[in-house]
Amino acid sequence: MANVRIPTPLRKLTLGQDLVTVPAATIGELISNLEAKHPGLRERLLDDKGQVRRFVNIFVGEEDIRFQKGLDTPLGEHSEVSIVPAIAGG
Repeated sequence: MANVRIPTPLRKLTLGQDLVTVPAATIGELISNLEAKHPGLRERLLDDKGQVRRFVNIFVGEEDIRFQKGLDTPLGEHSEVSIVPAIAGG
């Protein structure tokens, strides 16, 4: 089971929950299971090619999955996953 921190803009899809628990062995499986439990999340996280959107960062612990194995990044028994939307500023 992985604990997933949901950012404020996506909480409307999780009925206001900021933390959800999902069974998964990889990030890809986690996103599929999140979608099954909370429809609409997948399209907010992945693009039309099934890759993580440019403006979405996903971390397992402190590690960005882009510098790990992407959607194949493995999850441990009690992984902490954070979804962090990129913020533009200037």
